[in-house]
Amino acid sequence: MEYQDYYKTLGVARNADDKEIKKAYRNLARKYHPDKNPGDQEAESKFKQINEAYEVLSDADKRRKYDQLGSNYQTWQQGGGRGDFNWGEYSNANAGGEGGDSFSDFFSTIFGGGFGTRTRNTPSRGQDIDQAVEITLEEAYHGTERVINRNGTKRTIRIPRGAKEGTKVKLSGQGYAGFGGGPAGDLYLVISVKPHPQFERRDDDLYTDLKVDLYKSVLGGEMTVGTLAGDVKLRIPAGTQSGKTIRIAGRGMPKLRKEDEYGDLFVRVLVQVPTSLTEEEKKLFQQLAALRQPQSTAQQG
Repeated sequence: MEYQDYYKTLGVARNADDKEIKKAYRNLARKYHPDKNPGDQEAESKFKQINEAYEVLSDADKRRKYDQLGSNYQTWQQGGGRGDFNWGEYSNANAGGEGGDSFSDFFSTIFGGGFGTRTRNTPSRGQDIDQAVEITLEEAYHGTERVINRNGTKRTIRIPRGAKEGTKVKLSGQGYAGFGGGPAGDLYLVISVKPHPQFERRDDDLYTDLKVDLYKSVLGGEMTVGTLAGDVKLRIPAGTQSGKTIRIAGRGMPKLRKEDEYGDLFVRVLVQVPTSLTEEEKKLFQQLAALRQPQSTAQQG
């Protein structure tokens, strides 16, 4: 009977920790799962080998017993492999078994009560699936829907208001099928939000720029600001400097799963200095500069 190298099956080192083993198993199980490879006998066989390897290496007692066997088997091979290897020394004579095709004779001999006896097909939960879904900032603000086609069945999934980068929407039981009759995993829609040409999002707050002409920044006045919920009027105080940020409460993003709670909108004022002046306008600015000069000189003195 051929020795099965479970570490090689999962592609991990013999000193790999539980986290490394679990990660390797998940990646391989996702790649070779029958749901992803319908009708592919080679993938199905590989999937069974991966599950068998994980069954042993994820269990501390089984792994210890397997490692002990491996070291003795290597010694036997190095000695020329003369005579039959004493598999029975390591077999679990008290472990009962049932018929089935889930595990190899190697596994059954060591862990299932004797050569040719197969272990019970222990049910295990199927793998979860992450599926990327991209939405616009407007969709994140108002909430939206996506139609998901899973195993030939279409389902309309609601993405809640306030969804942000990395938000997960769970669909129970829509992941990969379980192994040995175990429950299916879950499907997670992982949200990403497209960049917006006008707004920058920081958590539940929004940031935007507002161009204000020189005269309004000096004299003050009202400006119209676009928001995701419609336009609002913003008062620009007289003497507003370029770069000043004005907060509009409650005009940011809705907070995820918090009814009627919103972030804020922060408006950065960008003062636009006129570049094309008529001769008359230049004269007016020169007159203004002359009026301001004595005041500036007095302030310096």
